[in-house]
Amino acid sequence: MQQYPVSDILDVCVEAGRVMLENGAETYRVEDTLYRIAKSYHLKNINVFVVPTALIITVEGEDGQDHTELLRMNDRITNLEKVSMVNDLSRQLSKKALPPKRVTEKLNNIKNTPTNFTRLQRNSAMAVACGGFTLLFGGSYLEILPAFIAGGLGHYLFEVVNNYTNVSFFAEMVASFFIGLLAVLFTTLGFGQDLNVIIIGSVMSLVPGMAITNSFRDLMAGHLLAGVAVLAKAFLTAGAIGIGVAIVIAFL
Repeated sequence: MQQYPVSDILDVCVEAGRVMLENGAETYRVEDTLYRIAKSYHLKNINVFVVPTALIITVEGEDGQDHTELLRMNDRITNLEKVSMVNDLSRQLSKKALPPKRVTEKLNNIKNTPTNFTRLQRNSAMAVACGGFTLLFGGSYLEILPAFIAGGLGHYLFEVVNNYTNVSFFAEMVASFFIGLLAVLFTTLGFGQDLNVIIIGSVMSLVPGMAITNSFRDLMAGHLLAGVAVLAKAFLTAGAIGIGVAIVIAFL
């Protein structure tokens, strides 16, 4: 097998980990993928450590020396299609190792792949989901349309504020406050009857369901540090939603 510089292989592993972490992959999945990529190049003593905000990979080179790379993460979104694409690439490498330069090009193509849905489509889908949740929580058909409007506009406001401030806690609090205001306005005007159901259904667009799921999957996989960190962020999000709604309720 052709030998490649260890630094180039580590660069490939780190870039693969970056794409996966940026797009919402679980930490144990990232660790397993990076291990498989490094293993496909026949590296030895592979050690991978991943938390939601960083990853470290250490391998042993042909000279017997350890080589380490560290990546610090800040931005995270949810795009499981890109996670799946990196997984597929790692499986291809397990069958046949490609030159690191070519793999890097493939990873850049994955990273630069545009999202399949526009902002309007995303917010429309959120609005439909929020309307449906009102029935799930025991509301009547009168609450569907108010929750549809409040949930869709609330999620749109969340995206705008988050892009502007890059502080998700503040964006979630502002969005939930706005949703609470709309729910109160709708019920005051007779546009819906059950205020609680409208609010609960509407804020479901902000609930960190994926973070909670990933945290428990990490905990069950034995990744205690990563699982607790993700769960703590989910609790902060829940707190932000509660604070925003509570401010509205307090002034009723």
